[in-house]
Amino acid sequence: MNKGMEMQLAVPLGSEQSYITAANSIPVLTAEEEYQLATRYREEGDLDAAKGLVLPHLRFVIHIARGYAGYGLQQADLIQEGNIGLMKAVKRFDPDVGVRLVSFAVHWIRAEMHEFILRNWRIVKVATTKAQRKLFFNLRKSKKRLGWFSKAEVEAVASDLGVKPETVLQMEERLSAHDQAFDAPAENDYDSEHTFAPAVFLEDMSMEPAQQLEVANQTAFNNERLTHALQTLDERSQDIVQQRWLHEDKATLHTLADKYGVSAERIRQLEQAAMKKLRAAMEAS
Repeated sequence: MNKGMEMQLAVPLGSEQSYITAANSIPVLTAEEEYQLATRYREEGDLDAAKGLVLPHLRFVIHIARGYAGYGLQQADLIQEGNIGLMKAVKRFDPDVGVRLVSFAVHWIRAEMHEFILRNWRIVKVATTKAQRKLFFNLRKSKKRLGWFSKAEVEAVASDLGVKPETVLQMEERLSAHDQAFDAPAENDYDSEHTFAPAVFLEDMSMEPAQQLEVANQTAFNNERLTHALQTLDERSQDIVQQRWLHEDKATLHTLADKYGVSAERIRQLEQAAMKKLRAAMEAS
């Protein structure tokens, strides 16, 4: 390893630009240096050798990350994911194959970035099948104009990527859509006539007679179970539970401690024991 490499074994933390500057200042390895480091790591498990392989290739990860700037994600996050792919590539790299690490690592770097983009680009996952994932990263650069695909363009893209035309149309529609909050507050009626959250369009069943009767019956049943469960407790435990949970003005631990002449910690223990018995009694009923 040359002296320049030894001086740059630690990439400083800080702003994204300082990281990029530091990464670009690390000297590129020669083929011989790369072979020696890869051999040391493979045969001896030398982590310093692995580090010596990773650091000079950070600039390559940055270069790849810039190609995904159009997805609206932070470049720093993409670089971080790409670095994970780079480390995976170093772990699997065989120097005796005769291929440079930069050529071998590109697959692993892009794979990690692709997975990150698919997880974070939208709230709703837009690509689940292999064909959809392929289209996600190729559809935009396949477009020859800003509008929707023509029939000829759909068939050409489907043929080039080896997918069905229906899959191309489906992915184009997904990429053109936008996330919308389900229960976001609607804008003021004076500002917009047609902006409503999806939740607004759900039917309100709370005032439907059958629904109200069901709720009333469930409430009465739960109250009856609670009453029977409370009767299984001793008088003091009943009072503690009622004072702490069932009264509108809830008593404090210290108030009950003064009432029964014990410590607040003892009241807390009695409360916990009573609640445990209540849960068991209600589950058994």
